[in-house]
Amino acid sequence: MRPLPPRSAREEGPPGAADAAQRLRLELAVEAAGIGSFDWDLVTGALDWDDRLLELFGYTREEWSGRIEAFTARLHPDDVEATMAALQHAIDTCGAYDAEFRVLLPSGETYWVRGRGRALCDEGGTAVRLLGAGYDTTSARAADLHVARVLEAMNEAFFSLDRDWRFSYVNRRAEQVLDRPRGELVGGNVWELFPHAVGSDFETHYRGAVATGQERVFEAYYPEPLDAWYEVRAWPTPDGLSVYFLDVTERRQAETMAREGAARLRALAEISAAMVDQLGRVQDERAALQRVCEAVIPVFADWAIATLIDEDGRTHDVASWHADPALRATTARYAELRLVSLQDDAPVLRALQSGQALTVDDVGAAIRQTLPPGEVVELFDRLAPRTALTLPMTAHGRTMGALSLYRSGGGRAADADDVAAAREVAERVALALDNARLHDQQRRLAEELQRSMLTAPPRPDHAQVVVRYLPAVEAAQVGGDWYDAFLQPGGATMLVIGDVVGHDIAAAATMGQLRGLVRGIAFREGASPSTVLSDLDTAVHGLEMDTMATAIVARIEQDPEQRAAGTTTLRWSNAGHPPPLLLHGDGTVEELSGARAELMLGVDPDARRTDSVVTVQRPATVLLYTDGLVEARDQLLDEGIAALREALVDLADRPLEELCDGLLARLRPHGVADDVALVAVRLHPEDRPRPPEAGPAHVPPVPGA
Repeated sequence: MRPLPPRSAREEGPPGAADAAQRLRLELAVEAAGIGSFDWDLVTGALDWDDRLLELFGYTREEWSGRIEAFTARLHPDDVEATMAALQHAIDTCGAYDAEFRVLLPSGETYWVRGRGRALCDEGGTAVRLLGAGYDTTSARAADLHVARVLEAMNEAFFSLDRDWRFSYVNRRAEQVLDRPRGELVGGNVWELFPHAVGSDFETHYRGAVATGQERVFEAYYPEPLDAWYEVRAWPTPDGLSVYFLDVTERRQAETMAREGAARLRALAEISAAMVDQLGRVQDERAALQRVCEAVIPVFADWAIATLIDEDGRTHDVASWHADPALRATTARYAELRLVSLQDDAPVLRALQSGQALTVDDVGAAIRQTLPPGEVVELFDRLAPRTALTLPMTAHGRTMGALSLYRSGGGRAADADDVAAAREVAERVALALDNARLHDQQRRLAEELQRSMLTAPPRPDHAQVVVRYLPAVEAAQVGGDWYDAFLQPGGATMLVIGDVVGHDIAAAATMGQLRGLVRGIAFREGASPSTVLSDLDTAVHGLEMDTMATAIVARIEQDPEQRAAGTTTLRWSNAGHPPPLLLHGDGTVEELSGARAELMLGVDPDARRTDSVVTVQRPATVLLYTDGLVEARDQLLDEGIAALREALVDLADRPLEELCDGLLARLRPHGVADDVALVAVRLHPEDRPRPPEAGPAHVPPVPGA
């Protein structure tokens, strides 16, 4: 709208009521806004100002000359050139005029004024008038300066973009973070100055904020030359977009390092668990190393191969894994061909020979050219290893294998933390392998010792004897429980079961001594079970064995009359041991308890020992056992015996071998915490042939018999 002329220049005359009202409203609005108007006649040079504009420039009506020189006289000297250039541009183009300048009053006060207007042209296109208005922007300027000072003082980066995506403001911190001077940024297009932002999260969120009018908060990475992560908060404004951002590269790196460190710790824990599981329980070195390869990928490398030196000194690649499922078969096939294809100076072979870790910065240059042509080269090229770290698995001065870790092209190079953690992996695996092999050697040695002390039972006529022994200490495979079964010269079958106090090699050694003593004492003809235990007590005391043990000695005997009647006598003596069980042919179970409990061996050499006797009708089964079968931390002895009796009833019709195995599986399904020994004797009817499952009869010869 064309501004009103000064009141002194307004036409006189009685306007219409509607025009007068409209003019009054406009005057009131202009006055309320503090806007002054001007009319510059470019032909005559007359410059007409209204009262508000005169007031802004510090003129009275009487002082006002009505010429452009009066205007320039009040301009700040630093703003004269730019302001007059803006006026001249409007005149030359018959266009708009827009300028902000300082007014310097005679009193020394300074105001900021914004002037806006438009040139009017004649029919020939020459400007003849310039109409416009001016208003005080000092307060707004002060507010802008305050905001600018705040933004400049911020430690965080800030910039604003106009609607054409050009920088309109950049604070000091943003200059530093963006690594460009403010003069280069302001007025420049963000997509041209930062081309990597095009198509990235930056563009997506910036344009999304402007399009939706909603603030966007995100994190994004900008590549070289900035090479940094930023936390960005972008919100739309009427003039464009304001952006606040922080360089969070260090935080992201710390988070990444923390995640990678946690991943390494998880991998180490998983590897330790795998070694315990595969080597401590099932002694499977290849399965253990396969799980190691799977655990180190992708934490330590893109793919891996585990090499094992067996006990004969031969080298084998026994496990492999790749982060890409599509390349796992390729990795496995390469592992099959690798060792036979490598030359003697290959890194893995040098690591195995020297026991030193080796790093290969360019696997292609070091290995590929040495491989024979054919399938192995094709596999190598498909896997495309870039770097490698070969770690020998050495413990106690012995190298048991190596772990080869490969990174392919494009992967992150291993850092010092990766190498240190990988070394720890190799050390843990080596120690576990060494311990497992030592454990296995001890186990085999202990098994030989056990076989030498716990001999196979006899096979008397029409009787089947089955024994079982489960040690609680796996490393030794022997303990304090023992059993024995043999024939006296007269043909009676002697059964012995005992439990030395303790669960270690010392207990096993004592067990061997007691077993030998019992055999020597009980073999002689006529020795009753109670006599055997009494003599054993005397020997323990006299030989100063300093041990205690529970034991049962039982004798199965039969005279001709009993043989004809199908009966047998069972005589036994119990030194503090759980009671034997008798499974009758009708499926009932009888607990064989004496009249009173008698002391353990080794407590009192003068302890009174007695025999108990029962006549057994064939078929029947006698079961002797140690407390490891029926007693545990969560089970009392009486509860365990009750459970054993129930299981014995359920399994009564099974062959004796199956019955014994079934009892162990039923009562100790998760293994044994204490040694367990069983002696089971099945007395078959003698008027029938010996059952095939009992095997052929075998009675050891008796000298002089």
